[in-house]
Formats: sequence, C-alpha cells, structure tokens
Amino acid sequence: MSEGSAKRTVLILHPGALGDVLLAIPAIRALREKFSRHAIVLIASIAVSRLLVECGLIDNGVPLEGQASLGLFSDTSSLPKELQSWLKRCDLVVAWTEDTDGILAAQCRKWGVVRVHIQSPSSPSLRVRHQCDRFLETLGETAQGISSEQSIRLPSHLVERAKGYLDALEVSHDRPFALVHPGSGSVHKCLEARRMASLIERLQQEGMCPLVLEGPADRDAVNKVRCFLEKPPLVLKDLDLSLVAGILAWATFYVGHDSGVTHLAALLGVRTIAIFGPTDHQRWGPYGRHVSIVRGMPCGCKSWETVKSCAEKPCLHVPVDQVWEAARRILCRRPNNANPHNSTETALSPTTT
Repeated sequence: MSEGSAKRTVLILHPGALGDVLLAIPAIRALREKFSRHAIVLIASIAVSRLLVECGLIDNGVPLEGQASLGLFSDTSSLPKELQSWLKRCDLVVAWTEDTDGILAAQCRKWGVVRVHIQSPSSPSLRVRHQCDRFLETLGETAQGISSEQSIRLPSHLVERAKGYLDALEVSHDRPFALVHPGSGSVHKCLEARRMASLIERLQQEGMCPLVLEGPADRDAVNKVRCFLEKPPLVLKDLDLSLVAGILAWATFYVGHDSGVTHLAALLGVRTIAIFGPTDHQRWGPYGRHVSIVRGMPCGCKSWETVKSCAEKPCLHVPVDQVWEAARRILCRRPNNANPHNSTETALSPTTT
C-alpha cells in the first residue's frame, strides 16, 4: 500500500508502566470508536503495546524504549522512517505526559499534525478521581459517554499457547488454580512475606493449586515468601506479558497487590482479589464486579516519602481470613451489586461501598 492510499492515523503517547497504560484502556477505546476509520498507533512500553495489538485494541505499537521516544523529545535526534510515515498521515496526537519545554508539540507540528493534545493524567486541572476517568477527562469524555465494555478479549492463540505452557508444567486442569503475585512496582505496596505465605498455605489447605508469578523485579519478594512455606508452590518466572495474559485466562482467580498484573487480570475478566495498602483504591483500584479490593486500615501517610519510612504499615495488616473470604465469595459468584465497579473490604469492617 502506498503512503498516499494508507489509512490516516491517530498517535497516542503513553510513557507509563503497565498498570498506567491499562488504566487508559477506556480512553483508548473512546478514541478508537471516534476515529473508527483511522489506524490507532500507540507509543508505549513494547510489551504492553504488543499485547494490545494482539487483542485488537490498537493497530500498531511503537516501542517507547527506542529511537521514537528520543526523537519526539529532542530537537536533534531523528525519527524512525515508519514513525515519520505515521506522523505525515496523522490527524491527532494524544500524549498523556508533560511537555513543559514544548518540544513534543513542536515536533508534531513540524510533521504537519494540526491537532495535538498533550496533558498528563496527573494534572491538577482534572476534576474526576479515578485514574481511568482522568484519562477520559483529558479527551473531554466521561465514563457515561463511552462503551460500557470493560474487559479485553484475548485471541485464541494466546490462550492455547498458555495451555501448552501449563500442560508442560503438568498443571492439572481438573484442579482449580489461583495465580498469586507477591510483588509489585514497589515493595511498599506489598504484604509482608509471612502474610502472603500464610495465604498460599490456606489456598493449599482448601484444595487449590496456587501458582506464584515472579517477574523480573519480584525475585526478592518471591524468595522471602518461599522461606515461610513448608510446601513451596510452583513459581512461574520471567514470562512475557502475552504469556502471563494467557495463563490468567486459565486461572480460577488471581490475587495480587496494586500492580500492573492486577489491572491486567481485572481487564481480562478474571476473578480478582486486589490487595491495597498505601495507594488510594478509589483512584487506582481496578474496575469490575468480578474484582474485590481488600485493604487494611486507611493509610495515614501524607506523602510517598512518609510511606517509605513507615515501618508498621497498618494499611497492609490484612488478615489472611479476610482475603480468603473475598476469594470464597468470588468463587461463589456473588459480587456486591450495590457498587457498579467493584467491592471494597477492609480488615476492620464488613464489605463497604
């Protein structure tokens, strides 16, 4: 196809980590619906871009880690030819970041892009609270004004690939398994190792097969949990994101902290228990009736520096029985219908909304 006959494009720039990008899915869907005849191109982390292409949410991905990002934010660096072609055919650039020196906007206009919208989802001018809704607000949209579909659908080849992986590990499909992720983007968002180990033991006692997910940054967290276990579970190490997504599709349910994988599980429609501590679940919690958010006491820290220096972290004192009860209700398919997004529990009170 010649450049003249190729589709017009919408370019989206998202420099955030996995969870941040997944929180923007409703906004990306809104752009796709509004520009249905355009090719949607996402400049983001290569792993999440690849997954979203495979799921059909975007048409092309550009790795944020490469020359594209450097060229867009520099007066001197060149852009890859493919990105140049997309910019020449671009009707809108949406960048969820800051551009205090104006270089990004200037680069876009240099290539003839007329509509350039640059705004960080952390901007104090935004009024809504939840991060999903903040992405939408940057586009002038509201949650009520977009498709009600919250989940993403995996293509069959990713599901089958995960089945082959689990079969090779001799994970029985006759026994329910829970995928447990002890890590997070920050150690300050994680349960202490002894509590997570107790949860894994409880799952084993209840006849389930807990599989532990270990990403590149989770090695210490997983090793600390394993130290407290008499019967260490199978650990799935350093899997690519598409394989993790496929394994999640086979899981009976998932347990994790405020992390990208937790948001992925929720978006895939997997029954999810999200353990929150110092981060605000009303802003960062995953949406879905199949999601149960469990937390300790409300965090009293005034800043992230205070969180890091807090030794006790009562916000993460979540009893294992509380987490198991959330799992039991999820397994019984009894979501809290009073809340259209998710159910929220604390270690001190019954379910609240």
